[in-house]
Amino acid sequence: MSMWAGPWGEVLARVVDDAHLVTGDRLSIMLADVVRDVGLTADLLLVDLAQEVLTPMSPHGISPVQIEGTIAGRAYQLGEILPANDGPGERLLWVPILDGTERIGVLRVGLDEGVIDDPELRARCWSLAGLMGHIVMTKIVYSDRLRMLRYNTPLSVPSELLWQLLPPRTFASERVVVTALLEPHDQVAGDAYDYSTDSTTLDLAVFDAVGHDMQSCLTTALALTAIRNARRAGETDLAALAGQASRLVTEQPGPLRFVTAVLARLDTETGLLHYLLAGHPPPLLVRGGRVVKELAHPPRRPLGLPSPTSGDQAVAQEQLEPGDRLLLYSDGVVEARDAAGKFFGEQRLVDFTERASLAELSAPETLRRLAAAVLTHQGGQLQDDATLLMVDWSANGHRRMSPSLATRS
Repeated sequence: MSMWAGPWGEVLARVVDDAHLVTGDRLSIMLADVVRDVGLTADLLLVDLAQEVLTPMSPHGISPVQIEGTIAGRAYQLGEILPANDGPGERLLWVPILDGTERIGVLRVGLDEGVIDDPELRARCWSLAGLMGHIVMTKIVYSDRLRMLRYNTPLSVPSELLWQLLPPRTFASERVVVTALLEPHDQVAGDAYDYSTDSTTLDLAVFDAVGHDMQSCLTTALALTAIRNARRAGETDLAALAGQASRLVTEQPGPLRFVTAVLARLDTETGLLHYLLAGHPPPLLVRGGRVVKELAHPPRRPLGLPSPTSGDQAVAQEQLEPGDRLLLYSDGVVEARDAAGKFFGEQRLVDFTERASLAELSAPETLRRLAAAVLTHQGGQLQDDATLLMVDWSANGHRRMSPSLATRS
């Protein structure tokens, strides 16, 4: 018998049907009403862009929950369904909520007396949380209130603009995982990332415009959009994409502006990577838990500056091996300074990346912890934008992002 037969089939049908007309601010209320018929309570909690706090979507009920030091936060970090007690006789499950593979929060499920916590129930809760993840992200584009919950703190105008341009922070398939972060999330101006994927190809880009103001934001937005536009028109050559963006940045009136960038294209069937550096820090290649090299092919000049390097010379290639991990970053990561003026530095970045790989953390959780380490190093406030983008070319990477459905605590 299907797990969605009987009462659970009705739950699924009601969620789908009711979601057509419900407003975003009432999604949690709608879900709580639906699951009452199968002996459950439910609250939806959204994670903020900084991935520090989980905030309930319902205006009434539970309080926000910190990511660090809580069972709910651990469920979010590890992608596992975890049991908890919230008072005498009250049994809970904390269930990760994904939109595809993008982590957006957790579902707090209360179990009535007589409801058995077993793998079948957890599988149903996991499917329900996935459905709600898709619905939340379709509703968020219509709702300032949901956006405010996700932002948690007000964004600067440049940051608001950039976040509207970016793809989701995480995507995964059976062949590849790609995940990215921007910090400081509420003040970012000149950094950005981009990716696009189909069944055989993953296109990647990281950008860092000179300056930290609205003009740097607009310069980055122009470079990103120019490359997307050329790519969507059928251009596949990385040098041609860089050239198109560089010309458009150069043509803009006013003072000289430029953008450093790394562009890459990965064949997800063969692992062949083509990449181009435009004045940007070289990506790190992690193999067997160790950083084995920098992809430091001689770069062309940043986008917006004339480059004497021919297109053929600017593009390099690297053959990845199954299980390889690639880390792209901007200089705001390694140049973060502590109170004594000491840089976070490339070696610290290498060491952290190696430890995370050996610990078999998922790519999204690795970046969350790495961003937290960089922020801690600089006393919680970065002075420059910092971008991180990680790629796992692996048949196992996506498995680290889904729960085991085991009933052990």
